[in-house]
Amino acid sequence: MPTICVRAARDDDHDAWMPLWRGYQAFYKVDIADAVSRITWQRFFDPSEPMHCDLAEVDGVVRGLVHSIDHRSCWMTEPSCYLQDLFVAPELRGQGLGRRLIEQVYAQAKARGCARVHWLTHETNLDAMKLYDRIAEKSGFVQYRKAV
Repeated sequence: MPTICVRAARDDDHDAWMPLWRGYQAFYKVDIADAVSRITWQRFFDPSEPMHCDLAEVDGVVRGLVHSIDHRSCWMTEPSCYLQDLFVAPELRGQGLGRRLIEQVYAQAKARGCARVHWLTHETNLDAMKLYDRIAEKSGFVQYRKAV
């Protein structure tokens, strides 16, 4: 059995994180500018930022990532946690890493005083939705957006 460890990212994890971050972008057919990725990475380590990055290691090699952002809500006094990005190396999918990363977000969000974790996925991401349907509830909301 492989040894799996899910932990907060460290500043020296950048080179291990970047290929997964690029893989996530490729999965969703987006190309985020390098300058944006650099700022995103820096925000994970800025104590004034509500952004978090956790990584999944398999036998000491980083093989998955999850990003989350705490925010206020008009519906409750406690903050909420938005799970923004989740990615596991394709060859390791279906082995529980995604679930472990989400459970890490649940635990860390609870420790920070958040009342809820929520996220979106693309309607074509059917494999991921099989997991999500087991570990969370569908809100029934449909996302709308417009760049401004």
